[in-house]
Amino acid sequence: MQNIIDELSWRGLIKNKVPGIENQLKKPTTMYVGFDPTSDSLHLGSLLPIIMLIHFQKKGHKSIALVGGATGLIGDPSERENKRTFLSKKVLQKNTESIKNQILRLLNFYSEKIELLNNFDWIQNITFLDFIREIGKFFPINYMISKGSVKKRINHKKDGISFSEFSYSLIQGYDFLYLNQIKNCQLQVGGSDQWGNITTGIELIRKKTGKKAYGITFPLITKPNGVKFGKSEKEKNIWLDKKKTSPYKFYQFWMNISDVEIEKYIRIYTFFSKDKIQNLIMEHRKYPNKRLLQRKLANIITEWVHGNEISKKMIEITNVLFEKINNPYQLLDDKTFISIYNHIPHMFISYDEFEKGIFLLDILKKSGFFSSKSEANRALKANSIHLNQVLVKENIMIQKENIIGKKYVLFQFGKKEFFIIKIE
Repeated sequence: MQNIIDELSWRGLIKNKVPGIENQLKKPTTMYVGFDPTSDSLHLGSLLPIIMLIHFQKKGHKSIALVGGATGLIGDPSERENKRTFLSKKVLQKNTESIKNQILRLLNFYSEKIELLNNFDWIQNITFLDFIREIGKFFPINYMISKGSVKKRINHKKDGISFSEFSYSLIQGYDFLYLNQIKNCQLQVGGSDQWGNITTGIELIRKKTGKKAYGITFPLITKPNGVKFGKSEKEKNIWLDKKKTSPYKFYQFWMNISDVEIEKYIRIYTFFSKDKIQNLIMEHRKYPNKRLLQRKLANIITEWVHGNEISKKMIEITNVLFEKINNPYQLLDDKTFISIYNHIPHMFISYDEFEKGIFLLDILKKSGFFSSKSEANRALKANSIHLNQVLVKENIMIQKENIIGKKYVLFQFGKKEFFIIKIE
């Protein structure tokens, strides 16, 4: 067997690991990763467990993807300040099917035939009394309270922790036991916030069967505010469903990664060899203004998530919007403008409304990028507004000569934000 620990380590994909895992992975090993169906779409952070599944499968091990149709009914308390809102069974079932389809599509892109399971299939058959007799008896309350996810919540002044969330770690531990017995699964992999749940499963397998089991965690990818992707607090997630996050916004997320972070991300989110990545990094450092790594990663991940056709459109739109030549939009055909209109923030205005006269500040307010006209006016005075790539310094009325492609007007706010109106 190829040394997968070394492979994952240089990529920065190992946070914690159980001692002895190196020897276990010298022979074919079955591993699994779980996915929480608390939404109808995976998000950027969900790509890491999928990447881990693919790495293990490529190295000759057997990977299992597990959707938590049962555990989703409770909700993992890990890394949460407050209790979860329970989802209805109908919503959870819809989420589970949606996520299963996303996982299969992402895995099939790399031609990896990985088994996909749903823990509801076996947990639905267990009675409450059987569970607390056969599983609960192995874990003292002191052990459960010592878990970080429980300890953090148990002292919460308002909500504390419910019994259902308190039991979550045991149910996930039972998943590991079940897969160990039915699929000979000896390894669970998850984000670093799952370490407590993973070790509960390892302990359950040891106490119940006397067998040795293992765990590996990978670092969490976080939003700019430090909160992990998947959390609903403060900033929005980058979703894999194009209805929740537009492909343009998805593509621009990767394009806007800092030079400091991009060298880490190119290791984590691609399957390029070590030599190729080192060569790309060296080339990027020579000409950082070309954003070689950002473009490479944006192209690869967007094609993986949204397909080749959409990826090509995002490349074209990005080149058009950020091109530094005079009046590039005058050279574009209507098909390209339609693509731009459909993929970036936009608004429709009737020709009758346009004929009555529309001032720039009114458009800026309607765009949603500014909360008020006064805020938009401050941006205008700060030389942050461009109209069809031309700097605008006052509240002009939009005229016919401002229309490009016969019916479009393109606005730019600062260096990276765009908004387009369509006049018909």
